[in-house]
Amino acid sequence: MTDKEKIGVVGAGLMGAEIALVFALAGHDVLLTDLTDEGLARAVDRLGTILDKGIARGFYAAGTKEAALGRIATTTDRERFADRDFVTEAVFEREDVKAEVYRDLDRICRPDCIIATNTSTIPIAVLASHVSPERRRVFVGTHYFSPVSRMKLVEVIPAFDTAPETLETALRLCRAVGKTALPIKDVPGFAVNRLLHVFMIEAVRLVEEGVATPEDLDTACRLGLGHPMGPFELMDATTSSLCLQAQEIMHDAYGERFRPRPLLKQRVAAGLVGGRGKPGWRRPS
Repeated sequence: MTDKEKIGVVGAGLMGAEIALVFALAGHDVLLTDLTDEGLARAVDRLGTILDKGIARGFYAAGTKEAALGRIATTTDRERFADRDFVTEAVFEREDVKAEVYRDLDRICRPDCIIATNTSTIPIAVLASHVSPERRRVFVGTHYFSPVSRMKLVEVIPAFDTAPETLETALRLCRAVGKTALPIKDVPGFAVNRLLHVFMIEAVRLVEEGVATPEDLDTACRLGLGHPMGPFELMDATTSSLCLQAQEIMHDAYGERFRPRPLLKQRVAAGLVGGRGKPGWRRPS
């Protein structure tokens, strides 16, 4: 592989679009796909807004916006991924949805094309089982953190059959786009999410017990722990439904310490999950 691999990203949601952006900012040719042209157009518009804010705050050099967006092509046709060197899957966090993507990519992509998954909790070996045995040596996990354009960490996770050179390539590429990439063992939740969700579960318990409000706990974590956002702000940003799903996966793997709190389950069932402009723990701004 060269220093400027052809990059593919499947899924133009919150994570996938920004993964495409960081590779484009580093000078890569990026192909971004989703199910509809309308969804892709919304994603590109949002990336333009992110770049406008970033340039104003000095995150990126002036004049980067047009160049970066010019490196991102969009398509609803996965067949165009046949020339990609490195493809990241960033679709909905459900094994069956991801499996359908992998079967497609396994058929379309070159044998040496690396397929990376941005799963946050599902073991990489489980997801790798949905590609052919020959493809598993070039299958790897790359777990980014939201918002990808700002957060520096990427957990890079090999499965049982991931070749050492695949892991090294994934680490190199992530570091080359400005991320701190750390190799992590393939276990449910990996490292950061295991720490994070114990913290979130205790935060919800504090609200259940009437110790403090979500708003006050967010303030306490920002000012007392130095966190950039509190646990309830984070749950609203990533959606409580996704947090509940992650906790259920880890509860199944590790037992009682990851049992989701009843209040979180009740709020998800009531549709109070957060997300862009939607009600969650805090009023949408």
